[in-house]
Amino acid sequence: MIEIATSAATTTLVIAGDLDLAERDQFPEIAARVVGLRRQLLVIDMCDVTFMDSTGAAFLISLADASRKRGGATVLRGADPRDLFVLEICGALELFRIDAEHRCAEDAADGEPAVTQDASSPA
Repeated sequence: MIEIATSAATTTLVIAGDLDLAERDQFPEIAARVVGLRRQLLVIDMCDVTFMDSTGAAFLISLADASRKRGGATVLRGADPRDLFVLEICGALELFRIDAEHRCAEDAADGEPAVTQDASSPA
């Protein structure tokens, strides 16, 4: 499930469940809606992503690339290290800012950090 929320300058995508080949049919519509909103900042909340494959990574990359082309930025928050690894393997991690300060609800309750690596850290 992917939900879209907006404010004056930000679009936030909240993703829950798998972000993979099985979900690809919804990607073009969501991408068109996000790009059409033309906000400077795109925040992708991945706290509830359970699995991401290269199809899901390609979707995120296309969103980040579209944002970058119009002078915007894309922030990943709550991304699991394995999701960051998939983006790194795709050669696209540098398209994203990583919100290492964000704590997902269950991580905050456990006192564990939600993100253990940022884009500037060596793998």
